[in-house]
Amino acid sequence: MCLYRTLSKCVSSEDLTPLKYEEYSLEGTFVTLFYKYSRTAAGNDFFFWYRQDTAQRPEFLQSISGGVYKSDPINTGISVKLNGEKKRVDLEISSAEVTDSALYYCAQNLYIHRSAITLGPPA
Repeated sequence: MCLYRTLSKCVSSEDLTPLKYEEYSLEGTFVTLFYKYSRTAAGNDFFFWYRQDTAQRPEFLQSISGGVYKSDPINTGISVKLNGEKKRVDLEISSAEVTDSALYYCAQNLYIHRSAITLGPPA
């Protein structure tokens, strides 16, 4: 048996809420973890999934922006997607293993600010 756990305290935004705080699954099964978003995701909304083993630092798994429905997989067997209304962000594990047992959480960054500086000769 595998244990997947999400914990709302780890979320830095009041806009994200896990639909289940714990998920139990058997090895080899398909597992989906869900976070509900309080509004419709826009192109400048970014979501980041992390996993944390006991006594370890969080490990980045994958991210997705509000402008797409499914991200390109970084890790084999793991994918991230937004539902059709863009009000839920899902982490899918295609074939669960005992080593997948960990704390999983999703963080959200509403805006990414960029600044550009152009240098030229003095006037």
